[in-house]
Amino acid sequence: MAIVGVPAGWPATEEAARAVQDGLRGRVVLDEPGPPPGTGRVTGVDVAYDDDLDLVAAAAVVLDAATLEVVAEATAVGRISFPYVPGLLAFREIPTVRAALEALPCPPGLVVCDGYGLAHPRRFGLASHLGVLLDLPTIGVAKNPFTFTYDDPAPARGSSAPLLAGSQEVGRALRTRDGVKPVFVSVGHRVGLDNAVAHTLALSPRYRLPETTRRADALCRRALREAARGPAAGRTGATGGPGGPPPPGR
Repeated sequence: MAIVGVPAGWPATEEAARAVQDGLRGRVVLDEPGPPPGTGRVTGVDVAYDDDLDLVAAAAVVLDAATLEVVAEATAVGRISFPYVPGLLAFREIPTVRAALEALPCPPGLVVCDGYGLAHPRRFGLASHLGVLLDLPTIGVAKNPFTFTYDDPAPARGSSAPLLAGSQEVGRALRTRDGVKPVFVSVGHRVGLDNAVAHTLALSPRYRLPETTRRADALCRRALREAARGPAAGRTGATGGPGGPPPPGR
C-alpha cells in the first residue's frame, strides 16, 4: 500500500482551510436521527502521528453494533497534510482517514471519530468534515471538552449534562462508567444528539472510551510503528488483525 500523498489543491494555509470549512459547514445535516443503536455496523476511526518522519497512520475498524465483534478493518499511512493549527486538525488527517475508510471491504455504517463534530469553535470538527465529504452518519466522542463548559454529570453511568458554548448546546458530557470522568459527545453529520449519546453508551459496555475508539487507536498505533520501521520510513500501511488524548480541535 503506497503512502497517501497530499491531494492536489489541498489547503496549505489557515486562511484557505477556514474558507473550506465555511464552504462545507452549511452542508451538515442535523435533522436525521441516524441509525438505531445496536443495529447494523459501526466504525471507529483514529490516527497516530510521527512528526519526525512526516507520517500519519489512520485506522478504520468496523464492529457489529449488536455484538461489538470486529467485522473488518483497514489502515492507511500518509504524509501529514497540514501544519498543526488547533481548530484545523482535520486537514492533517482527512486524506489518510478517508483512504483507510475506502479500503474497507464493506460499508462502514455509522462512523465514530475520536474527536469533535459540532463541539468545535467553528462548529465543524473532524466528525462533521468527514461526514459531509463522504455523506456518512458520523459522531465525535472526545476525551476532553476542548474550549466548552459543562456541569459535572451525576456519578452513575448514563448520566449526562449539556456541553455549552455560551448558552448553545454543542454536545453532551456523558458518564460511560460510574464515577469516571465523562466523555464528550457531539453530532457530526446525519445523526441526532440523543442518538449519538445512546450509541456512545452502547459502544462502551466496560470502559470509559467506546470500543470503536479503543480498537482503532490500537490499530493505528501499530500501523505507524510498522511504517516507521519499514523501507523508506513507511512506504506501506498495514491491514489485518483485529493513547493519549487527541490534540485540541480535531
